[in-house]
Formats: sequence, structure tokens, C-alpha cells
Amino acid sequence: MPESLILTPLQKVTESLANAIAQPKNEFIRDAVIQRFEYTYELAWKFIKCDLVDDVGSEAINGLNRKDLFRIAADKGLITDPLPWFSYHKARNETSHTYNEKIAEETYKVALQFVIDAQYLLHKLELKHA
Repeated sequence: MPESLILTPLQKVTESLANAIAQPKNEFIRDAVIQRFEYTYELAWKFIKCDLVDDVGSEAINGLNRKDLFRIAADKGLITDPLPWFSYHKARNETSHTYNEKIAEETYKVALQFVIDAQYLLHKLELKHA
């Protein structure tokens, strides 16, 4: 049986992102969504890694790049498809450029999809680590 993960941090940030997205969009809400996307994404991939280390062992997981990590997560049913997660990673890397209106708008749109996948991941982890 895998070690139980404490999911409270992921629950809180996912809810925080969803709450920001639910607000009427303006420049400030967009920026809040982007910031919440950043830390929710960071926590999500770290929880994926922790779960996979528990599941298949650190030797198999440590040292993998994110794309391989997301592929394994999809194989294990934690996420439905690794391809959107590649896009989330790319968008996260571009968030330092959100002073650029076009990039900020693109990142906001990515966050709208990401929150659905983050909620799915959280649900799968809750089922597994309840």
C-alpha cells in the first residue's frame, strides 16, 4: 500500500485557482489567475512525482524529465493525457514574461483548462490516498 500523501496543500491551491477563475475577468483577476496557476502547477507536478515514487520507486522516477513523468502519470491514471501537461509546463516557464499582454492572455487561457486537469489529479490522488 502506498504511503498516504497529505493532500491539503494541493486541495487549497486548486481551490484558490478555481476561485480566482470564477471571478469576472479584468487585468487584476487575470494576473491573480496566472500567479495561482504558477504555484498550483508547481505543486501538482511535485505531487505527481511523490505519488509515482511511492508507486514505482525512486530509482524509476528520480532523474526523469517532466515529459516522461507526465507520460508515466497518464499510464498510471493520475492524469488523462500527458500532452496538455506539456503545454502547462511551457506556459509555466513563460509566466515570467506576463508583462507581455499576449503571453498573459495565453497563460490565462491555459489556466482555465489546467484547473480542470488539476482537479482531476486531485480527485485521483484523494481516491488513492484516502
